[in-house]
Formats: sequence, C-alpha cells, structure tokens
Amino acid sequence: MIPVIGRLYRENNVVTSIHGRSLINKSTMNILKAHRFARRMSNTELLLEETAPLLNALAELELGAAAIDIARLTEKFKAEGAGTSLDEFLRAELADVVGKRGGDDRTSTDVVLYGFGRIGRLLARLLIEKAGGGHGLRLRAIVVRKGAENDLAKRASLLRRDSVHGSFEGTIRV
Repeated sequence: MIPVIGRLYRENNVVTSIHGRSLINKSTMNILKAHRFARRMSNTELLLEETAPLLNALAELELGAAAIDIARLTEKFKAEGAGTSLDEFLRAELADVVGKRGGDDRTSTDVVLYGFGRIGRLLARLLIEKAGGGHGLRLRAIVVRKGAENDLAKRASLLRRDSVHGSFEGTIRV
C-alpha cells in the first residue's frame, strides 16, 4: 500500500486519507492505526483487504490532483456499488479528475508567517504537511522578532521535537 500511496501523491498529486487522516508519508503502523480509527468514525471496520484493491484501482485511473478519502469511497461502494465493478464505480465517482493527470489548474498562494511561537510553529507544521505538490498554501518565510543569539535555534528545536504533536518529519535549517 505504501508505494501506491506515495506514487499517487508524487505522480498524480492525489492526497489519500481515511476520514481526514492523511496517509502520505505514514508508516505501516500508522496506516493500520488509521484503519482502526475508521471503526470509531463509521462503526464499521475498514479492512486492508478492501482498501488495497481500491488504492490499486485508483493508481490505474490516471487521476488529476485530488484529495480522496478512501474510507468514504469504500463505504459508498459497499452501499451503492452493487452490480458494478470497482473500476466502473471509481470512474463514476471521480469523473471530474479521471484522465486529468498533469492537468492541474489549481493555483498556489505564498504565505509568510509572522511569529514563531507555539501557535506559529503549529501553523508552520500544518502548512508544510498540507503543501502537497506545491498547490494551495505554500509557506515561503517565517518572520521573527529580534531576540537572543540562540533564540532562532531554540525555536527550531521546539519545532523539531514537540511534546504534543510529536517529532517533525521534515528537514529544518537555521
């Protein structure tokens, strides 16, 4: 599953999620936890045996840029997909983006973040995580007030290792 999710993201700019929890750059355990989380959201278990074929079918569709919730698609296929193949169902549901690979007409907006305190670090983390393919909001700079010599390094360290949100997955240079 991980290679298919990564390929969809890199080549088609498709962000896959399970009830809003992104599967991009997640470990095997995090993907399994997201599947378990789906049970709390919809009271039905989301099985890997259902999502793996769905992801493979998505990879074959030459999708354009999209955010796709595979849990909701799976539930809808179970409820409404009787008599149709998975491929036919996906082509009907995702008609707006099927065959649009490389035809991304979305624009990006550059964002300059003023402040790098607790909230600024959280916003930076969210903007970087959701940047997906350079479209939408792109964090371009962070403006901080003049402080002590090591103030910026300390704030970068706080971004790198956050006690609430965990460690930062990207690269930080000061």
